[in-house]
Amino acid sequence: MADDNAVTLYSGTVITDAKKNSFTIKVGMAQVLRGGAIVEVTTLDQAKIAESAGACCVVVSDPRRPGISRMADPSLVKEIKQALSIPVMAKARVGHFVEAQILESIGVDYIDESEVLAIADEDHFINKHNFRVTFVCGCRDLGEALRRVREGAALIRTQGELNGSGDVVETVRNVRKVMGEIRVLNNMDEDEVFAFSKRIQAPYDIVAQTKQMGRLPVVHFAAGGIVTPADAALMMQLGCDGVFLGPEVFDCLDPYKKVRAIVQAVRNYNDPLELAQVSSGLEDAMGGLNLSENRVERFGAGASY
Repeated sequence: MADDNAVTLYSGTVITDAKKNSFTIKVGMAQVLRGGAIVEVTTLDQAKIAESAGACCVVVSDPRRPGISRMADPSLVKEIKQALSIPVMAKARVGHFVEAQILESIGVDYIDESEVLAIADEDHFINKHNFRVTFVCGCRDLGEALRRVREGAALIRTQGELNGSGDVVETVRNVRKVMGEIRVLNNMDEDEVFAFSKRIQAPYDIVAQTKQMGRLPVVHFAAGGIVTPADAALMMQLGCDGVFLGPEVFDCLDPYKKVRAIVQAVRNYNDPLELAQVSSGLEDAMGGLNLSENRVERFGAGASY
């Protein structure tokens, strides 16, 4: 949630090296992004538009094309990082720790271990405690979110649709699922938490902390199909700390105006009059598709930890 001091730094025991940033520092780095919009960009020009429109961070990715999606060209990432004053994030494939090593070596501020890209390792995620840089990971339910936190993710991205259609329904479904599972957890007796942890395949200590806090123990964003100010405000009112915007927000006549409107909506998500104002004049906003089936294959649902 976007109100101040909503997130308490994770205090559980994790294995870290003295030469690497502690998880507490990484969580603090992620909190810098709360209440903002992170914009996915594929060119330097798009990155400059996102920065000028008020994005709190940009995530650099390869242009969408048929075939395997991988991390962005390091030279593009470095070019964007040198040109911008806001934090820069880049994507690595799930389990591809060498891509993460490369991105860390060129000085990115955050790495998104992204299931949106092709999956490099079907059985193992990156051990994010081995890195100094702050990691972002996706989820579609509470158990998946807390497993990623145990591995070292300091920002959780609840993911919706992946095809750039502008359809927000799957994102809403997954955010509501995570928030609903947290409410169920909050109403449990202490002796029920062990069974709940086993059922969702999540570490007991992090489940217990989630119950104590009444929310995820790390910063929580929503991603997928968010292309209008109303979509972004909906995610915030459902309890997220911010939103990811896909590259489809640039598929319009005035991408600056659209990104700026969404940034303002995130900042004023509880003010209908302000939302009406920023939503006006966006007639070219994506209508999107209303898909009748879930075409995204879930990853990690059966993983054991």
